[in-house]
Amino acid sequence: MWIKICGMTTSEAVEAALEARVDAIGFVFSPSTRRLTAIEADRLARPARGRVPLIAVTQHPSQRLLDEILSQFRPDVWQSDASDLAVLHTPATLSVLPVLRAGSGVPDTLPERVLYEGPRSGMGIACDWSGAESLARRTQLVLAGGLDPENVARAVETVRPFGVDVSSGVELSPGLKSPEKILQFAQAARAVPRAQKENTR
Repeated sequence: MWIKICGMTTSEAVEAALEARVDAIGFVFSPSTRRLTAIEADRLARPARGRVPLIAVTQHPSQRLLDEILSQFRPDVWQSDASDLAVLHTPATLSVLPVLRAGSGVPDTLPERVLYEGPRSGMGIACDWSGAESLARRTQLVLAGGLDPENVARAVETVRPFGVDVSSGVELSPGLKSPEKILQFAQAARAVPRAQKENTR
């Protein structure tokens, strides 16, 4: 199970994600209580650089902002709405993670991996799990939107995604991550695939 913790704002959150052995961490550059400057994100990301992919998360950024993020933060992956990826320019070597939103339609041809999100990011609102389950049969789907340590196991059982992404669901207050909840989320997300494997023996 591929796990991403998004919306890093403190060094404690970064360290907790590394200790939980997550697969990627995200830094937000769009309007949000979790928004950082590229320089702030670069400073926070230093302990994680080279250990896990660093993901720059945007929504409808200008080319100028994107260029600033690329030069000052140097992400491994750029995550943004699929419409953003189609019109903004990035180096060919930069990996991208397109965001598809529930209720906005799905393209006939899907990329190898997508993040499936609710209408608005970072609000703790669950997306359409039935629609996500259908998409998960067609591509590597990263499920986001309204997940937390209490419901992620049920989400994984229902959708069977490639991965999961959480932000507000592991917070003590808006923008402030809980190290304990990060660990609980990672453990709960991983427990389902392990249990399913054991049940087939």
